[in-house]
Amino acid sequence: MTDQQRRRIVAVVVTFNRLEMLRRQLARLAEIPELDEVLVVDNASTDGTGEWLGTQPVTAETLPANTGGAGGFSHGLERAITSGADLVWLMDDDGLPDADCLTRLLERDDLDFWGPAVLAAQDPSRLCFPIRLPGGTTVVHEMSAVERAARDGLIRGVLIPFNGVLVTRELVDRIGYPRAEFFIWGDDVEYLWRAEEAGARIATVVAARVLHPATDDLGTPMMFGRTTYNHSPSDLKHYCMARNNTVNLRRYRGWPHVLMFWAKTLWFYLLTRPRPGRLPMSARAAYAGLRGDFTGHRKYLR
Repeated sequence: MTDQQRRRIVAVVVTFNRLEMLRRQLARLAEIPELDEVLVVDNASTDGTGEWLGTQPVTAETLPANTGGAGGFSHGLERAITSGADLVWLMDDDGLPDADCLTRLLERDDLDFWGPAVLAAQDPSRLCFPIRLPGGTTVVHEMSAVERAARDGLIRGVLIPFNGVLVTRELVDRIGYPRAEFFIWGDDVEYLWRAEEAGARIATVVAARVLHPATDDLGTPMMFGRTTYNHSPSDLKHYCMARNNTVNLRRYRGWPHVLMFWAKTLWFYLLTRPRPGRLPMSARAAYAGLRGDFTGHRKYLR
């Protein structure tokens, strides 16, 4: 790539009360020569993050209140684009990209929204988040399965958003910014589906890698192993998931998918992991989403 062709690349990191992870991540980003700027959006952390960022050679902004990952990425992406970024590299504070991750991603200039394979930090032979391979219903958990399925080094149409993903200025100009009101959970999926709807070229670059802490609760098997459910012990995360997933499915997939999600929720908390108290919360969250009320999660903030 010549100097005239070189695009300005800004990394946007969203953080909240994970200072040690942030230290590790920023140390890695400092080793990546392709970056023109690192912008850290601090969601009003209370663990000394804001003070520490003031001593670092990065652009940092501490928000007056916690806006969740959705608010942080919306704010950070808008600021990066308005300050002249041509490409924005989006990531949470708990991911650790390989030293050559961005180099591998930049080898592709035929994509609009693309990112690395996201591997479990505890076992890098496994995916942190199981993915469904394109063209079927096969869900894979092993990195080896992804490598076998790749064509031209890519899994086209598949992406784990906001975990080391690149997005072009051109795509942002077309589809806008993440929905800040989602707070957490589902904002990344909504942005991906919005990009799909706009005809964006989307892919995972198999040779690019990010490590991310895995949790056993994501993708919990249910219905005799025929499907999975994204259970979380956190009431805040569950409320946002039930609300935002209802909104996303209704908008992009239609009512049959909404009803299927509600049926899965009933099955999961009555039979798979009995917790009947989760059902009224799920119903309130879903109803709030359908009414366009994105304030109910605030009661679960700590």
